Amino acid sequence: MAAAIKAINAKIRSNKALDYFCSTHFWGPASNFGIPIAAVMDTQKDPEIISGNMTAALTLYSGIFMRYSFAITPQNYLLFGCHLINFSAQITQGYRYVDYWYYGGRQKALEAKAKDQATGVKGTIAETANAIKNKFSK
Repeated sequence: MAAAIKAINAKIRSNKALDYFCSTHFWGPASNFGIPIAAVMDTQKDPEIISGNMTAALTLYSGIFMRYSFAITPQNYLLFGCHLINFSAQITQGYRYVDYWYYGGRQKALEAKAKDQATGVKGTIAETANAIKNKFSK
């Protein structure tokens, strides 16, 4: 059994593409791509739910591992790409967080929400008034 495993391992390691596919240089970044995908998807959500602390931590984490991906031998471009995407998404989230909480974004959102609700109430009042007018005009 051990000889069969050694033979399979030797066969995998002799093929350069298969060797890369079966290594941590591929599977580490591939499994890590869930973080940047989630970060990119979160850029479409309400900025009120953004955690400033988590965004800062993930930005720092991605910045460090972008550097690490070039410090190791052989250099891992897939890891660099993964963390570059995450770093970019986290910087975007950080901007949205600061804009929302510190530069008036929250106030603008609340004003827009209040205006929409007021418009909805005006429409409901007008519909009710018309219904009453129609009922009594018959």
